[in-house]
Amino acid sequence: MGSATGRSRRQIDRSAVAALFPVVALVPFWLLALAVVWLPLWLLFDVPFWILPVGWVIAGIALFVPSVQTLVLSPVFGARKPTPEELAIITPIWRELAVAANLPQYRYTIRVIDSDELNAFACGGNLLIVTSFALDELTSRQLSGVLAHELSHHLGLHTAALTIGHWLSLPVLALARIGFYLQNVARAATDSFASHSAALTALGRVAAAILNGAAWVFLAALHASDALSNVVAQRSEFEADRRAVRMGYGRALADALRTLIRLGGGNRAVGWRARLGTSHPPARTRVARIEAMLRHPTH
Repeated sequence: MGSATGRSRRQIDRSAVAALFPVVALVPFWLLALAVVWLPLWLLFDVPFWILPVGWVIAGIALFVPSVQTLVLSPVFGARKPTPEELAIITPIWRELAVAANLPQYRYTIRVIDSDELNAFACGGNLLIVTSFALDELTSRQLSGVLAHELSHHLGLHTAALTIGHWLSLPVLALARIGFYLQNVARAATDSFASHSAALTALGRVAAAILNGAAWVFLAALHASDALSNVVAQRSEFEADRRAVRMGYGRALADALRTLIRLGGGNRAVGWRARLGTSHPPARTRVARIEAMLRHPTH
């Protein structure tokens, strides 16, 4: 297992600050999506616009309350409580990791996703999720390195902006889907009921085109924000690796990554679209960097 190298605490990393830029870029489209929802409410009930964004922000802040976070985000990701057998694996590892990081063991919650992928991730501000396959495939030492890496994301506040961005994206995604749905409805209605009239057919096609264009605006905003977030996330992976090394879990993490490589995962993305679509650097690159940090530690 690892060894303590000084008190660990939450400290904003550079990538945590950089992760705010995709969120800021998404804000105008989030406000536009809320405006579309607000307009009928205003016409029917004279509801002031500020209630929607303020209410949405308050609900988003509630997601950072640990109990709310576990209650809401666990089902969103399809995660569950560990079984007694899984707890027997996780508990001693997490107890030793908490000691190494000088943190109370109860501060973070670990949940499990039933999956045949070797994966783990941090989300919200206090939640760590690991796959059942990782629990089965990794040794206790390797799992300690993985959990140290995910804890490092929380300690670096990498997940805060990501959680905010996902929360803001929900109305944008909803409007994009509604736009595509209404576009299909308008096109079907035009073909069924207005085919006898050239004017009505043209009007229906114009309406469908407008709805399609509006939907693509929202969808393009989401894609751009996701791509920018992935670029930032790749840097945060290196920073989390660096913190895990400083906590004394570098070799364990490198061994876990080697297992991932052996199983055919963590490959380098080919092409710029693929690189923008992935949030993780190649596993081999991470292993090489970890080995370099172990050979030449910096303080």
